[in-house]
Amino acid sequence: MEHIDYVYTVGMSEEDVERHLAAAETGVLSLADESRAYAVPVHCKYEDGVLLFRLTDDADSEKLTFLDATTEASFVLYEATNGDSWSVLVRGPVTPVDDPDQYDEAAINERFGPARIFDEDIGDTDVQLFELDIESVTGRQTPRFG
Repeated sequence: MEHIDYVYTVGMSEEDVERHLAAAETGVLSLADESRAYAVPVHCKYEDGVLLFRLTDDADSEKLTFLDATTEASFVLYEATNGDSWSVLVRGPVTPVDDPDQYDEAAINERFGPARIFDEDIGDTDVQLFELDIESVTGRQTPRFG
C-alpha cells in the first residue's frame, strides 16, 4: 500500500511507563472466554507496583463472568492527540484483592471516584476490588525530537 501514511513509534522508558500508570484513572480491561472477547472501560489505581480495579457486581455481571474465565488479562492506557501518541499495555492474571478490609469505603471513593452503574439497583450492587499481577508491560510512543 504505497499511499498509506505511517508514523514510527519507539519504546517508552520505564520511568514514562510508571508515570502514565500512576496518573491513570481509567483504562480498558480486556478479558476472554475461549473464543469470545470482552473489553470494558474501568476505573483503576496504580500503587506500589500494583494495578487495582474497582468493579461492581449485581449478581449478573458479564465482566465478572469473563474475569473468572480469563487466565491472562490485558489492560491498556492510551492517548492520541495532534499526531502525538502513547500507549501502555499491561498483561497478567486478575485476582481479588487479598485483604479487601485494607480499603474502607472512604478509601475506595478517594481512589476511584463514584461507581458507574447502569440499570442495576444500588442496593443489589456489590463493590469488589481486584488487582492485576503485572507479568509484562510495554510502553510505546511517538518519538520526541528536540
